Amino acid sequence: MTAFNYNASAELFPSRRYAKSQQTQYRRFPKAAEAIRFCMEELPEAGLAGTVLEVNEARFDGDDIRKLYADAAYPLARNQADA
Repeated sequence: MTAFNYNASAELFPSRRYAKSQQTQYRRFPKAAEAIRFCMEELPEAGLAGTVLEVNEARFDGDDIRKLYADAAYPLARNQADA
């Protein structure tokens, strides 16, 4: 994976299907790493499908979010169950 700025601000657009059922809405995060952690540790697996993370005008889908979380450069501590 190319260099990713985990400290850049991020916007999270939840899956429409999940947003309707769980009342989760668009969110802004001061750091992309926090948005990624939210996706991986707070959203159920079904909620990640269709979710889009936007960082510096680049968009990342659920699979990309998983890869960013698993990347060695991810700066935050991971939930042991997800590591």
